[in-house]
Formats: sequence, structure tokens, C-alpha cells
Amino acid sequence: MAEVAIKSLFIVLLVLQVMGLGVFFERKVSALIQDRIGANRAAIMGFAGLGLVNTLVADPVKFLLKEDVVPAGTDHLLHFLAPVLSLVPVLVTFAVVPFGDVLQVGGHTINLQAAELNVGILYVLAMVSLAVYGVVLGGWASNNRWSLLGGIRGSAQMISYEIAMGLALVSVVLTYDTLDLQQMARAQGGYLLHGWLPAWGILYQPVAFLVFMTAGVAESKRIPFDLPEGESELVSGYFTEYSGPKHLIFMMSDFVEVVLVAALVTTLFFGGWQVPYLLRDGLHFPWGAAVALPSWAVALLQVTAFALKLVFFTWLQIVIRWTLPRFRYDQLMRLGWQGLLPVALANVVVSALVIVLAAGPAA
Repeated sequence: MAEVAIKSLFIVLLVLQVMGLGVFFERKVSALIQDRIGANRAAIMGFAGLGLVNTLVADPVKFLLKEDVVPAGTDHLLHFLAPVLSLVPVLVTFAVVPFGDVLQVGGHTINLQAAELNVGILYVLAMVSLAVYGVVLGGWASNNRWSLLGGIRGSAQMISYEIAMGLALVSVVLTYDTLDLQQMARAQGGYLLHGWLPAWGILYQPVAFLVFMTAGVAESKRIPFDLPEGESELVSGYFTEYSGPKHLIFMMSDFVEVVLVAALVTTLFFGGWQVPYLLRDGLHFPWGAAVALPSWAVALLQVTAFALKLVFFTWLQIVIRWTLPRFRYDQLMRLGWQGLLPVALANVVVSALVIVLAAGPAA
């Protein structure tokens, strides 16, 4: 139990730190892309302006100390449950995301994954699908027409894109023949081109990657898929009537979803914790050279590689948010049902045919 608790605590702290840094870098990236005066001139450290300390310390304290206003005529319990149901399912999804291979400590082997589930993909789909209840409940419990419209938009959008996301995951499952995310990460430890090219999932399932990445951005409800919020149309959408800590939780859920998408993309398509030419006993290069490393050093390199990939795909989503314009609602739904869904379904069929043909008559 202590081992699971320590791993869970590590994952939660890693996610929250990446989320906090994501808020800071989003302000910096948006300022650079759109030449916003302020964030692109503020000192990185310090409380003044939009510094890192201000973002990680002052902003959370400010939200926590603000008054929690609940609109008249609403159910206080439902109003409280909405942000909780939006954040908790996303946080617990990280339990099955592997952040390393194994660590040897005193003859004991520790699997660097909080929950060792052999049906990790099904767990991910189940938890991600629960987040829609927070959006719907937030819109319903606010007693506000704009919030209700945002909740309805959010539920339709998330359900639509979850289907394409699920089909993209089916293609990945067909490729690796397992539902375990740790086994998928380990399967990407092979090499192509005579041992020079890491056999990561992006080489086998590029179409699934594009579908999953697009659906993941839509699931996180950020530009260009931010119709449930739509400031110019719905004020703030489903969380218009939320303030103080509850508003902070809704903001946290959005950024944690961004980190989750980055973690899943890393695990499924970019080797997860895999480092090219790094095995459990050290580095082994294609030209024959080798460098022996202790178990803790190998684990540290793997965790660092996973964290760097996580930061990169989080940054990529931030760049997408501040580069592309918002879709109209009919465009958003058309992309989901008439664009991503047929492509994802065709990719499943092609993947299955390739696997069957590669297996030969004996299969």
C-alpha cells in the first residue's frame, strides 16, 4: 500500500506541477504569438506582472480566498459536485499511465506505474467519459441559460469526439495486441533500419495519432474546440456562474486534461518512457558501443524522458490554442461525425487487414 501511495503521490505532484507551469507558459506563448504587451515583457521570476512565482503562488491563493458565490434558486450540492466531477475522473486516469519501466531497490522490483491494470485502455475510456457529467451538471446547476447552452454543447461535443478517440485506440490495441499501457510502452522498445530507428507507435499508426490528437484537443474543450465556453457567445459557458475555488477547479480540470492528452500521446505513439538505445542495464548503441548504468540512473533517465515528452506535447496544444481560430458549431460537429469518425473507422479496417495478412495462412 505504501508503494502505491508513493507512486500515486508522485504522479499527482508531477501532473499539478506541469499544469501550473502550463498556465505560465501559456501566457508567455500567447504573448509571443499575438504580441500581447505584458506577458512577453514580464520577468520570469517574481510576483510582479506575470512572473512564475505569481502564477504558481499568487494566482491560486487569490482564487482560494475569493468569495464562493452560488446563484439563487440552485441546488448547492449539485453546484459543488459539478467541478469535482470534472476534475477527479481526469486525475485518477493518470493511475494507469506508466512513467517509467522498473526500479530495483534492495532486490525488490518496483513497476513505475501507480495501478498495474491489464485493461488500462478500457479504464482510460471509462474515466474520460465520466468527465462529461461535470460539464453537464455545471450548466444545469447554474440556473443560467448561457451555462445551460454551454453544458449542452459540451456534452454533444465530448460524446461525438469520444467515438473517434475510441476507434483510434482500437487501432493501437490491434497493433500491440494488449490493453495494458505499460506493455504498449515496452513494445515500443524495438528498432527498425538495422537497429537505428526506434520502433515507436507513430511509425505504425500515424493516422490514429492524428485522430487521437485532434479528438483529445476537442475533449479538453480548448480552442479551436472551445464552443462549450465560447466567451464571445456564452460569457464563460458552463462555468459562468462559478467563482473562487470552484472556478479554479474547473480551470484545473481543463489544464489537467491537456496534460492527460499529452501523456497518452506520449505513451501510445512516442515510446512513453523509452529512451533510444537505453535498456535496463544501460546504453547499447547500434555500432556496438555500450555503457553500463545502475538501475536508479536508468529509471531517472526514463522518467526524465517521459516528462520532457509530456512538456513538449503540452506546449504543442498551447501553440494550437493560440494559433487556430474557433470553429463554428456546425463545423465542429461535421468534423467529428463526417471527418474523424470515417477516417478512424477506415484506419481500424486497414490495420486489421494488414495484421491478418502479415500473420499469413497459419493464422
